[in-house]
Amino acid sequence: MQAQEGTAAVAMDQAVADTEVMRTEAPANDALLPVLLPAGGGEARGDAADAMRSDEVRGLLAAIRRLASIIEEETTALATGQKIDFDDFSARKSRSMLEFVRLMRARMHLGGEVEITEEIQRLRERLERNRAILEMHYDAVREVASIIVKAVKDAESDGTYTGRTAQDGK
Repeated sequence: MQAQEGTAAVAMDQAVADTEVMRTEAPANDALLPVLLPAGGGEARGDAADAMRSDEVRGLLAAIRRLASIIEEETTALATGQKIDFDDFSARKSRSMLEFVRLMRARMHLGGEVEITEEIQRLRERLERNRAILEMHYDAVREVASIIVKAVKDAESDGTYTGRTAQDGK
């Protein structure tokens, strides 16, 4: 028991020794506040945690950028009128989105990282542009389809069953 207390006291003394109190100059009417800075001894522990966190950040950023790349590729193809395999794009977007969602769930603590937040914002903007172009194409397809349906109905009808009321617009 005494050995454990002695070890705890040494550990506490070491923790106090590992930090320095530093005062900074402040404007004339402001009080000086102490700032605790870690001493050089704790860097090895922090470096390993930073490296692991950095790997997580890089992995998540790579997933976000892959998804953004697919979205941008589809948007460019739609905007330039290229032939598009919608099934392929849909499958690629779904797989990439699944990867992104899984990584985000596993690494929710990275949600506050500035770089990740910025990449997600860029992705959101690309998705919005993609949605708008897809909607425009969908509306065009719907309009063309309705013109074709009307033309087929008109071509099949010889006017026998329409009667005078339908011809007058009533």
